[in-house]
Amino acid sequence: MNAEESLLKLKNGNNEYLTALANGADVSPAIRRETALHGQHPFAIIIACSDSREIPEAIFSAGIGELFVIRVAGNVIDDHQLGSIEYAAAHLGCPLTVVLGHTHCGAVGAAIAGSREGYIQAITDEIRLAIGDEKDERKASELNVLRNVGLIKDAFNEHPELSQMTTIGALYDIETGEVEWLNH
Repeated sequence: MNAEESLLKLKNGNNEYLTALANGADVSPAIRRETALHGQHPFAIIIACSDSREIPEAIFSAGIGELFVIRVAGNVIDDHQLGSIEYAAAHLGCPLTVVLGHTHCGAVGAAIAGSREGYIQAITDEIRLAIGDEKDERKASELNVLRNVGLIKDAFNEHPELSQMTTIGALYDIETGEVEWLNH
């Protein structure tokens, strides 16, 4: 599957999610056994926020083994996330990486408010680099996503083995369930 096919599958999955009463994705004992015996073959990497309202497998109507999900508050990027992306792209063949921010993000809100408490500051400092003086929460979330897309692209710019990987940004609306694709 190439990046365009992967993106189409994500878009179709989100469309299913918007009207679904339950997630119809495959989480059966058979798929658990299949992936245990033959490994995972995800079609996309999703960098998502840790927020419990943003569940990539549900948002994209995906089952076991379909998405390689990396979750971190504020969907910020550091070497740990880059290592996970590199693994999924180079070793699992994922052609698409999506940085998935969301509306009403607590980490973005904390950055806007200037929070500098404890370990949270490591996250809010990164987000502030993306948002500058932006006070609109939705716009700030978009800016944060786009910065992290740029960081991923820059990090792998000199990696020919990952030249087929496409990286894009998206914003999930926690009220409507809709995903807005930011740069595609």
